[in-house]
Amino acid sequence: MKRITIGMIAHVDAGKTTLAEQLLYHTNSIRERGRVDHKDAYLDSHEIERARGITVFADQAFMSYKDAAYYLIDTPGHVDFSPEMERAVQAMDYAVVVVSAVEGVQGHTETVWQLLHKHRIPTFFFINKTDRVGADAERVLEDIRLQLTPDACLITGNFANGEVGEELRESMAERDEGLLEAFLAGTEDRSFWLEALQEMIRGYRLFPCAYGSALQDVGVVELLEQLHHLTTTDYHEHEQAPFGGRVYKIRHDANGVRLTYVKALSGVLRVRDELVYLMGEERICEKATRLLRVSGSKSQAVDQVAAGDLFAVVGLTGAETGQGVGSSSDKLDYEMVPTLTSKVEFADTLNVKDVLKAFQLLTAEDPSLNVIWEESLQEIHIHVMGLIQLEVLQQVVKDRFQLDVVFGKPDILYKETIGNPVKGYGHFEPLRHYAEVHLLLEPGERGSGIAFESVCHVNELSVGNQNLIKTHLFERDHHGLLTGMPLTDIRITLLKGAAHNEHTHGGDFREAAFRALRQGLEKAENLLLEPYYAYKIKVELDELGRVLSDIQRASGAFDPPQTTGTHAVVMGKVPVATFMDYSTELAAFTHGKGILHLAFAGYERCHNEHEVIESKGYRKDADPLYTSTSIFCAKGSGYSVPWDEAEAKMHLL
Repeated sequence: MKRITIGMIAHVDAGKTTLAEQLLYHTNSIRERGRVDHKDAYLDSHEIERARGITVFADQAFMSYKDAAYYLIDTPGHVDFSPEMERAVQAMDYAVVVVSAVEGVQGHTETVWQLLHKHRIPTFFFINKTDRVGADAERVLEDIRLQLTPDACLITGNFANGEVGEELRESMAERDEGLLEAFLAGTEDRSFWLEALQEMIRGYRLFPCAYGSALQDVGVVELLEQLHHLTTTDYHEHEQAPFGGRVYKIRHDANGVRLTYVKALSGVLRVRDELVYLMGEERICEKATRLLRVSGSKSQAVDQVAAGDLFAVVGLTGAETGQGVGSSSDKLDYEMVPTLTSKVEFADTLNVKDVLKAFQLLTAEDPSLNVIWEESLQEIHIHVMGLIQLEVLQQVVKDRFQLDVVFGKPDILYKETIGNPVKGYGHFEPLRHYAEVHLLLEPGERGSGIAFESVCHVNELSVGNQNLIKTHLFERDHHGLLTGMPLTDIRITLLKGAAHNEHTHGGDFREAAFRALRQGLEKAENLLLEPYYAYKIKVELDELGRVLSDIQRASGAFDPPQTTGTHAVVMGKVPVATFMDYSTELAAFTHGKGILHLAFAGYERCHNEHEVIESKGYRKDADPLYTSTSIFCAKGSGYSVPWDEAEAKMHLL
């Protein structure tokens, strides 16, 4: 049986949830078609989604059509929930990008297209809402060709009953010399062109574009037929292989049982089979105690799943999203990274441990939240994409955990790094304890995070102790000296280390390593980094001057504008801090016609470093979690040595 996962993706309000409802109805998966505005859509089953009329969670549905099984994933269209959408993308075999026939290609449409392009997901376009006043499918098709891909080809009216129409064959021939010869000769039959079209779509060389109205049920059955005839996978070839899959979502049921959602990539998995995955460098082996096929808010227990299936498994306690399981052991990285941080605020009557436990559960489901417990301040901080996400999160915490929380005003998530290589030394020797660590700290490439290697000889320090130092260095974010924000883009090399046969305990290396890192930072040139957007702005020509002026005022940079007879497109980079609210401003002076596309573009040197440092008011000597002071022992008791004097007392120098 053919098993295919199709993702529904769009800018908010393009109508993808309505289109998904129609597809489910026409495959007899649901009896009645729900509507977003009627708050009864099958895939927007959460109360929050129904109240707001937007998709927040990437939910899935199962449908069978003719001889095939399809999994439909409805993804969030709002930019605040981009991480949820990105995690879902990596479980898709094909995607349907829904574009409004009135609004056309919008900012978030470009974002999702770039993501699909990066992961090479074969894509269909559906131009929706052709029944509305102002709809122009041909104009939108040209928009798609100009702004997204020149290889979008109209399929409406050019494909029926598995037969490729002449106009579509001509478009295919323009992109392939072999097909051009076949087209000119006119000798090839219907099956030849069908297979060629399937191959071009799957090979990311052609993107079929259909149009219709999901609300009025126009063009929906035709789209279903197109998907059925033109999507192919080779999962059936791997059913005898060892089971391999990838985690794409974590959820918890009403009883708190952890459900790990997996896309099966090869082989067959049965109930009670063992699954292997990695947690860090540790190999974990756990039994799949239950397998569930999930469709909307319903789930059905199944005995086995095969390559191509989406399923939830009970029994995995630590596998994270992006993690390979079974024969797939790698872990995927995600690029939709929050650029804001916010403090969780709650009444003194609430137990802080209960609140922290709830947010740790939520961060297992959405790793981008990156919940941080600030022990010294007794505060919980989270990373977020925007204000809508905070509003939804507040409601989720109330509904699921019966906890009333609010969030502090979101602040930019700054980071810190160093500008020059330095050596850091840490010594920890209170009575009956001993560890010394020497580290080389070097600037890393932007976006590289923290990297570690060891050149310490095993005769000097055992492999076990070297690994212990590495583990401690990666166990949490490290505070920079300028603002106390997380360190990043640093290469750490373990140069030397020392232990004592009797007095060294595991925690001693933690203390010595942290002090060595901090002592190195005291000697380094410390740099403050801030998140940047890569932007693309499209406006009418007479608005170009205003846009360029706004970008300069926001401390951004731009490439030479690209102009046509009526419009201009400007691209470049700009700090998130100065541009995060620009969409409202742009909409105001362009009367809603300007298009703004923003994508996270990594971290760069902060444009107003001194101002931020002053506003943060971080006191490096008063951070209880980190100190650059070393502890030495004399006459049976430990004593502190400041960072600038400690080097002279190190045992290994």
